[in-house]
Amino acid sequence: MNFFENFWDVVWWLFCLYAFVGYLYALFAVMGDVFRDRELSGWLKAVWLVALVFIPFLTVLIYLVVRGNGMTERSLDSARQRQEANEAYIRSIASPSPSDEITKAKGLLDSGTITPSEFDAIKSKVAV
Repeated sequence: MNFFENFWDVVWWLFCLYAFVGYLYALFAVMGDVFRDRELSGWLKAVWLVALVFIPFLTVLIYLVVRGNGMTERSLDSARQRQEANEAYIRSIASPSPSDEITKAKGLLDSGTITPSEFDAIKSKVAV
């Protein structure tokens, strides 16, 4: 019988820990969104943060209900911008631009390393 009391104490402790971690995640997500929102003035940001300090649980719930859709949109926009920046960086590193390839090929042609027909083949391959 003693085992089950201890077992349920552990289950309750794990549930409370899970709820607390979830609350902290929501709290920091709301704080991040308050700072990320360009539509809010500095005073409104200060009001939200003061409310988060003094009435944290209720403020998080109110913020998620009132501004949840905007929070989602700002999060998606931020993720989209990061993804586009990442893809642009990968493209710039992974493959040289066609003009760079043609310039390199022209240098090889001028030095006599490749023939004019090979230069034309490189130009046609890069143009595609």
